[in-house]
Amino acid sequence: MLLRPAHVRRAHGLLAAAAALAFPTAVAAPADAVETVRSAGPRCTPAEPGLTTVFVASAGTTYPVSLYIPRGYSGRNPVPLVLNLHGSGSNGNDQLVISGMERAADQHGFLVAVPNGGTPQPGSEGGYTWVLPGVPNTSGQLPSPDDRDDVRFLSDTITAISDGFCVASERVYATGFSGGARMASLLACRLADRIAAVAPVAGLRAGNPDASDPTRPDPEGCVPSRPVPVLAFHGQEDMVNPYAGGGPAYWQYSVPAAFDRWAELDGCRIGPQGTRLTEHVTLRTYRACRRGTDVSMYVIADGGHTWPGSPYPAAFPGLGKVSTEVDATDVMWRFFERHPLRRGSAAEVG
Repeated sequence: MLLRPAHVRRAHGLLAAAAALAFPTAVAAPADAVETVRSAGPRCTPAEPGLTTVFVASAGTTYPVSLYIPRGYSGRNPVPLVLNLHGSGSNGNDQLVISGMERAADQHGFLVAVPNGGTPQPGSEGGYTWVLPGVPNTSGQLPSPDDRDDVRFLSDTITAISDGFCVASERVYATGFSGGARMASLLACRLADRIAAVAPVAGLRAGNPDASDPTRPDPEGCVPSRPVPVLAFHGQEDMVNPYAGGGPAYWQYSVPAAFDRWAELDGCRIGPQGTRLTEHVTLRTYRACRRGTDVSMYVIADGGHTWPGSPYPAAFPGLGKVSTEVDATDVMWRFFERHPLRRGSAAEVG
């Protein structure tokens, strides 16, 4: 969950005002937006920098997806792609602002896709939630057969962007906040053949809660086709997705339980080791994992249900402190750079 219904209208107004000053291409109102609409076309051709729209065909329906093209994109050389998934009750363009990922994309030269979830969020203005199979949404309702298959949709999103832009197929990554972090975690479970690494913020999961013991992940609920590098961020004062577990039916097991399960899935042999980085930030790491992966997590002692280092902390009214001691966007990009997709029988440890 990102924003409770009472805060959604306020947050959208705040984001729009902030965008006029600092992020003019990210959240301009549709009537005012200067937007290049682009369908799938020839790969590796030039494109103007800024926010554009890609139309994604998935299961017989076409969806618009916002894509940020960084400054310096020439269309001549393949570049990385990051799927940046919004929290429940939010949307893709707001997530681009909340994460500050335009700046990082311009600096490092990667594309950023900010799609919307498959279900409109009740009580929000322009907000959506992601559909996770077998998991209740923030309203407590299980997905219905009529809901969009968001795993398939995001796979189709990768395909559509790759068809229209110069994407390095071994450098497709996923991050997300809250409900988007849970969705990014699911992509690591289900799309390990396409997603090189993931970095969930305030929502790391490793499959659904076990029906017989919801304090641990269901061991059958996440069986990736290969080891997946995982980097997580979580505040210990997060009251929406509690670090210690419990909370809503979709949550239950603790963040450390998810973290340890990913280390097990990746065959890590050393760890977890903890390093105190700042007054409130500790880095926990597993190493010596199969195929050169690693599993790491920034634990923020005073952090709330927020994106660490967000340039727009007013987007999190009532959800706790936004840490300024670590910038999740910058840290995750350095992690992504170290982890291209490794296929086949590459070295098991590194």
